[in-house]
Amino acid sequence: MKKVVNVLSVTGFMFFGAIQSTFAQDATAESRTFHQELKLRFIEGGPVFMGIVLVALILGLAIAIERIIYLNLATTNTKKLVADVDEALSSGGVEAAKEVCRNTKGPVASIFYQGLDRADEGVESAEKAVVSYGGVQMGLLEKNVSWLSLFIALAPMLGFMGTVIGMIGAFDAIAQANDISPSVVAVGIKVALLTTVFGLVVAIILQVFYNYIVSKIDSIVNNMEDASIQLIDMLVKFKK
Repeated sequence: MKKVVNVLSVTGFMFFGAIQSTFAQDATAESRTFHQELKLRFIEGGPVFMGIVLVALILGLAIAIERIIYLNLATTNTKKLVADVDEALSSGGVEAAKEVCRNTKGPVASIFYQGLDRADEGVESAEKAVVSYGGVQMGLLEKNVSWLSLFIALAPMLGFMGTVIGMIGAFDAIAQANDISPSVVAVGIKVALLTTVFGLVVAIILQVFYNYIVSKIDSIVNNMEDASIQLIDMLVKFKK
């Protein structure tokens, strides 16, 4: 989580600082701080595309943070849960095991509860319940992740669109001035490059979060599948 906070801090300086008051106009390039330079570049990129890229970053970070919090809360010690359920089955039966699951948070405990709730109908019914509810829990884990991948793809595309529009502006300036000197096209090219850079920065930041979230989901799903197999084995042993 410390890495997440560090990334968010850097991102905040990069983008949210753009809406703060601009620094003094007589400040030279040598005296500008890193924070001031980022604000200047953001403003020079133009409010339209840079603002849209900023919105993509905010929405993407909101989804990423929500998923990270949810997944961290969904992570449980499956080995301890399996041991507690096994002990409860041996000592108090199905109801005692269900009580253990009720007092434990996370998708694994929820899957265990659904399987134990149908244990009286037979092991096959319990196994079907575990498989079905496991699919439901997997859907909850992956909720909104597709939107995060959308913003990852959208941010550089918006940057490239800004690049194209900036280049069009540069060629318009050449046509109007009937001159191809650097001073004529410099502004349009600068805008084009800045939108591309900020779009790529947003995509890189969100990609880091996306990979972390996907790896976290895979880890939880693997634990769910392994624990579900152990639950069925415990029910088979208990029925005997």
